[in-house]
Amino acid sequence: MNTVHHAKLFCAAIAISFAIVAHAQDYPARPVRWVLGFAPGGSPDSVARIITPQITAQIGQSMVLDNRPGANGILAADIVAKSNPDGYTLLITSAAFAINPSIARKLPFDAIKSFAPVTNIASSEALLLAISPSVPANTLQELIQLAKRPGAQFAYGTSGVGNVTHLAAALFAARTGTQFTHVPYKGGGPMTFALMSGEVQMAISNPGTLITQVRAGRLRALAYNAPARSPLLSNVPTMIEAGVSGMEFDASWYGVFLPAKTPAAIINKLHSEIRTALKAPAVRDSLAAIGMEPVGSAPAEFSAFVEKSIKRYAEVVKLAGIQPE
Repeated sequence: MNTVHHAKLFCAAIAISFAIVAHAQDYPARPVRWVLGFAPGGSPDSVARIITPQITAQIGQSMVLDNRPGANGILAADIVAKSNPDGYTLLITSAAFAINPSIARKLPFDAIKSFAPVTNIASSEALLLAISPSVPANTLQELIQLAKRPGAQFAYGTSGVGNVTHLAAALFAARTGTQFTHVPYKGGGPMTFALMSGEVQMAISNPGTLITQVRAGRLRALAYNAPARSPLLSNVPTMIEAGVSGMEFDASWYGVFLPAKTPAAIINKLHSEIRTALKAPAVRDSLAAIGMEPVGSAPAEFSAFVEKSIKRYAEVVKLAGIQPE
């Protein structure tokens, strides 16, 4: 009797395996929803808009972008965490995903257990410090001197509480002994408009978010927090060259996640399509134009990277003196 029972279980397991493989081979059979945690105009949105047309051409199915800004990407991540794990709802987010566990007092999901990491699409080498054209400073030291004047009222804009832009600006204030008011926005786009209008005076963000406006003269770039200058803006000094040390840390990355329990065959299929798309010259050139480096890491590699990022950013949050909210 036991032998018959085990045989039935074995056959059922085989049948399920074949069904999953068949489903993955057919995947995707309808449009795929890409949920973004930030408003249009920011780096995560830019990365998604660069790569999704190429994937659409490869698979013959639409990639539908669904911007759900709010709570530093937590709202979008929660939507995906609670979605059906069938491969048709995925999250594309930034390093904010790894920062949130140290910033939020309570998340509506587990950053590790609630998701199936797929790949890191691209990463940016460092961050750019830019100021509003209304600020009478042409160097980083002039900005610091202005901010230290008695009665000075300066504010920095970010893409959200706990975002990498928040960490960098808070760390800058701590390193330079300056006081800035933090004004969070729902993404890099709204933050950039606020900076151009003079609503805030400073921002430290990904080059992809600011570089177009810097080149157009609508913003003034003062420093780049990398060991070497950016080839995109070779006239902008590094933070160290500008007289501020201790600002070097990884900028952001832009990764894809599926809900936990998504079949491995679907995860691997999606990863394969993204990796193929990243080899397209038009995609690579467009990413390079906004200071991004294609990555395309394997799911297991990306999973380990995310866990390491969560620990690393916890240290930066503590160093910057940011309290959980």
